Amino acid sequence: MILSTSERRGSARERLLARLLDAFGETLPPPEMSLREVAAQIETSHALLRYHFGSLPGVLAAMLKAQRSRDNEALLEAARHSTFEEFAEAIWRTYTRPEQLSRTRGFLYVVGLAAYGPENFREFVESIGDLTVALSSLAEREGLDAQEAREVATVTIAAMRGLLLQEVLAPGTCPKDAITLILRMRDGRSVPRSGPER
Repeated sequence: MILSTSERRGSARERLLARLLDAFGETLPPPEMSLREVAAQIETSHALLRYHFGSLPGVLAAMLKAQRSRDNEALLEAARHSTFEEFAEAIWRTYTRPEQLSRTRGFLYVVGLAAYGPENFREFVESIGDLTVALSSLAEREGLDAQEAREVATVTIAAMRGLLLQEVLAPGTCPKDAITLILRMRDGRSVPRSGPER
């Protein structure tokens, strides 16, 4: 569900989530911030946040799901008129913008926690396949059978996430033309050596 800042009706959880999104905008509370500090930021009690989200990682997962849903709605609209390559490039541009760094860190943090306790992050885990499904659909439209399309889409998204992880851990090491390299590997084409940077 995408929550607009004007949405003030709905469940208590939805109202709290809208306040969190208003307070933090496109970023996320850093993991070192306590639930108490997050609650103070939105002028509520940490007990209320704990009741509705369970923990700070629960808050982060709910915020990420809402933020990604908003981003992906725009991306999925663009996918209707895109090729596989155009859509992959649009995904990469969206999630590599400098202002996305906080969310990328938060995403990787929550994914790490979900790897150890997927049952605690079920909603979040279920939400992270939507772009893979859209990319797979485009691959099918371009002539791949369903299984191959799904595999190509899965590997493409996985490569993007791996490179985002690399960029978080070692800033500046991600190739400038990373998405081009990913798409060339998908097609089985050789990857040209980059010329000297000017």
